[in-house]
Amino acid sequence: MQETITIPKIEYERLKKLEKVDHDLIAQLVESLEDAKCGRIRRVA
Repeated sequence: MQETITIPKIEYERLKKLEKVDHDLIAQLVESLEDAKCGRIRRVA
């Protein structure tokens, strides 16, 4: 059974922006891990 709730539009928009940021951060993390796995990183002092 699905429930419905009501929230202000500004709150909905804020949550959608946060969701996009989460997806972007995860994509960057995955890319960084792939780079590390393939040896495409170097230490910077």
